[in-house]
Amino acid sequence: MNDKVHAGVCLSLYMAENRRHHGRLLYEWLLGEAQRLGIEGGGVFRAIEGYSRRHGLRAAHFFELAGDNPVCVAFYLSADEESRLRARLAEEDLNLFFARWPVEFGVLNRADA
Repeated sequence: MNDKVHAGVCLSLYMAENRRHHGRLLYEWLLGEAQRLGIEGGGVFRAIEGYSRRHGLRAAHFFELAGDNPVCVAFYLSADEESRLRARLAEEDLNLFFARWPVEFGVLNRADA
């Protein structure tokens, strides 16, 4: 196996699915900004059910589109990428709950590794 492993962090940002920023859904804005900063990838994950310190229990319903259910936007980042993304978020003065932890990441069986 010739897989290159990178040390970095997983940065997960949590918000209501319908939260908006600059006229866009916040999770879409976050992905767009990360891409603009040169971050190679990120993902949005919708919760089936959840609650927060300010809101009661939220559950997904079949006919609901962009409701107030929690979503998580996750990025696996180098230290430099995390610095640039967090600086960008600070510029926007966004109030977001986040979780961050050290990780090792890479691509299995990457042909150009």
